[in-house]
Amino acid sequence: MRIVTELKTKIFADGADKAGMLEMYQNPLIKGFTTNPTLMRKAGITNYEAFALDILSVIKDRPISFEVFSDDFNEMHRQALKIASWGDNVYVKIPVTNTRGEASYDLIEKLAAAGVKQNVTALMTLDQVQDVTAALAEGPAACVSVFAGRIADTGRDPIGIMTESVDILRPHSQLELIWASPRELLNVFQADDMGCHIITVTNDIIKKLSMVGKDLHEFSLETVKMFRDDAVKAGFTLETELSDLEA
Repeated sequence: MRIVTELKTKIFADGADKAGMLEMYQNPLIKGFTTNPTLMRKAGITNYEAFALDILSVIKDRPISFEVFSDDFNEMHRQALKIASWGDNVYVKIPVTNTRGEASYDLIEKLAAAGVKQNVTALMTLDQVQDVTAALAEGPAACVSVFAGRIADTGRDPIGIMTESVDILRPHSQLELIWASPRELLNVFQADDMGCHIITVTNDIIKKLSMVGKDLHEFSLETVKMFRDDAVKAGFTLETELSDLEA
């Protein structure tokens, strides 16, 4: 039986809905938070800085990541310094490349030298992990986000890449590997088994933590009841034909 409170992997809530974030803030299992422009847009955020400062006025004692949104490295640098100034618990998310596929390693190294805590995001290959680790090696605490869920979406098993990524980061105690974009609750335990430091999880998956260890016979019966209840609520019927009865 797996016990959630004994997990070594830290669970970070991934989202940009204020109510959801504050709800997760009350959960002692949640050790940090991450956001990104896509989640913020889905949540209807229009004023980036106002949203961030509002959240940070409440969440002051756990790591929280906010991402730069420029495609120009000089502007990314300016945005990163501004975002970092919002709080000691702020990590600046830097994409591993810009939209032209140009690597962000020089920017990452420059920000690390300036003492900016970073969360380098959207990694999917081991060469990216190696290069990002090298760029962060002489800097402060930082995270390396490997999108294991998206790797799995391509039909590849991400376990090998994640395991090797743990090994790449191991010599640098200030760096933590994030299992990003999980697809199911099982990923939390897979991350824990391989020694991954952090997993980012949406509220929908976090709410499934209460199901850990649930009796499968009970779960089976609940599922049957759900199908039956929905059929009744939908008013489904099948007309009986004489030929059916004679068959």
